[in-house]
Amino acid sequence: MNTTLKQIKFTMPCQDMNGTSTLPALSKLNFWHRNGDSGLSEDDDLFIGYGHVPSAFPYKMQDAYTRELHPMEMNAVVLENEYLKATFLPEWGGKLMSLINKEKNEDLLFCNPVMRPCNLAIRNAWTSGGVEWNCGMFGHHVNTCETMFTAVTHLEDGTPVLRMYEYHRIRRVVQQMDFFLPEGSKVLFARNRIINPLPDVIPMYWWSNIAVPETPDTRIVVDADGAYVADNNTSLAPLPVYKGDDVTYPINVPAAGDYFYNIPYKNRKFEAALDADGYGFIHTSTYRLIGRKLFCWGQNPGGDRWQEYLTEDGSSDRYIELQAGIAHTQYECIPMPPHTTWEWLEAYGAMSADGDKVHGDWETAKAEVRERLDEIITDEKMDEILAATKKMATSKADGDLLFKGSGWCALENLRRDKEGKPRIAPHLDFGTVGEEQSDWVSLMEDGKFLSHSAKEAPVSWMLQPEWTSMMEKAAKECPDDWYTRLQLGITYIASGKLQEGWEQLEKSMELEPSCWAKYGMSQVKRVIGDNENAARLCTEAARMNPSDISLAKEALELLVNAGMDREAIELTRDLSDSVLSVGRVKIYITLAHIHLGNIEEAEAVFYENGGIVLPDIREGELIITEMYLQLEELKAKRDGVPFDRESANVPPQFDYRQCDSTRRRPARKRQRQ
Repeated sequence: MNTTLKQIKFTMPCQDMNGTSTLPALSKLNFWHRNGDSGLSEDDDLFIGYGHVPSAFPYKMQDAYTRELHPMEMNAVVLENEYLKATFLPEWGGKLMSLINKEKNEDLLFCNPVMRPCNLAIRNAWTSGGVEWNCGMFGHHVNTCETMFTAVTHLEDGTPVLRMYEYHRIRRVVQQMDFFLPEGSKVLFARNRIINPLPDVIPMYWWSNIAVPETPDTRIVVDADGAYVADNNTSLAPLPVYKGDDVTYPINVPAAGDYFYNIPYKNRKFEAALDADGYGFIHTSTYRLIGRKLFCWGQNPGGDRWQEYLTEDGSSDRYIELQAGIAHTQYECIPMPPHTTWEWLEAYGAMSADGDKVHGDWETAKAEVRERLDEIITDEKMDEILAATKKMATSKADGDLLFKGSGWCALENLRRDKEGKPRIAPHLDFGTVGEEQSDWVSLMEDGKFLSHSAKEAPVSWMLQPEWTSMMEKAAKECPDDWYTRLQLGITYIASGKLQEGWEQLEKSMELEPSCWAKYGMSQVKRVIGDNENAARLCTEAARMNPSDISLAKEALELLVNAGMDREAIELTRDLSDSVLSVGRVKIYITLAHIHLGNIEEAEAVFYENGGIVLPDIREGELIITEMYLQLEELKAKRDGVPFDRESANVPPQFDYRQCDSTRRRPARKRQRQ
């Protein structure tokens, strides 16, 4: 059949996102920088710690979502030929939701049946399943729950191409992805580009993140004999057996962890997840993507709980993640030269190999997958396609613009126009500026910000030297504008200029008191380690705006962490019922009562409606597990009975311990029928 590209709508259960935080993303601000200490040899040549970003600023956090699921209409784009059917979600970071192998009518990916954000991304919200493409900084990317620019274009032979792209404000680069599925092709192609328009070397990060089903017989085959792991900071572990387990079988991996494969430079770059019969998913790329990774949730109750938490309640579905990146590990970024574009080609598809060979000795398994992959597509053919599609990738789309992304690149191009500089990626249509950019257009055109009420949360923030200079000039020319002082002060803090930021916020408060400036001042105190004053300032900010959920969460966290539990309880008396119903707020109320020894009050909150639920619980965060154990310990002490935390039986809904080595299933290999 001829390849088709079409838009569709469908309904699926989804959580409410409820917009973004009202605050600048300073609460996790830190200037810690991971050094390169490790257990590696001098030949491993890794950029460990390079490219650290202290916060998500100037982006706002996406942390206001709820846990409840509701039917929601979703927009999707489907690419299809006679072998594969690929469904993309442009409004969810361009996620490839599903990749159906039509010959078996089976999904090659783990397709999540719900859209359930949880706290695993740079901006908090992230959804599991499918494939996403992470660009810029370490972590699930800033646009993972945002709409990507989406357009239609074509190859020279008329094959439709789905193009998605966006501008990244922190790295100031453009990410462009062109997907095509030619007639007769058994693989979906993803032609990716990162465009650095700056005259500077910048740290760059990219990992394609692929969720595939985990079965008891799944084996991961990659052309490597070692993997970088987090032991001794970072060390190189042997394959296939590590610490007595054949870790090429995810079922044998006891706890959550990453395996970054050390693939020799000349070896072909691929990663396969194959079942007992040698059937499953295969991913390969041209040589720009040198890294490959396996992530497992681990065979323990915490891994089970996390996977269920990210999908339907009660689901027994399990998945693993295969990943491909421009570095050997995710602990590093790679220096990207000035005025440079990096591009590569990826292929996603099905593989049918000899099950006995796939599950034989490691050398035989690798050789079998290499041979079967060459039958699907060779390295030479991948390079040929990458070169042949260069003209398409650098040309304007010849079809419709289906979805619009943010207005930030449009703003940057306006600034460049004003300074007589070339536009960023002129072959891409970045539309026009919108409400988020209106302040910055005014600053650029008129030398001042628009007028604002101190009761309204600022719509956006900025972190870029050119715009900082404009704010500094505006502060001199309009010294009595509280909003200019606020914006400049927050920008200084995010840049590490804490004293300068404090001074600007003090002036802003003198001109027009606002909870936003007070909050910024609290973050200065937090960063320098003055936790008590940080908590007091943030509490004052919350009392200035008691209906603001973001301020309440931040203030309660600071109070509890500073040991000011009575003050935390007192603050809750000033908060509205809607604020008090928020999961994160309930967490800190419960903790405060636990610290004060108020067992009954703590249990009343903790066990309300069947047990406390935290929609934005962070991966690796054990706060709910710890609260359960602390409550049980307090009760045991009250009742004069012994209590052993290590042997305590934590109910599954409260157990998030991913690193527990207790296994859900015994280690095993395949079982062929």
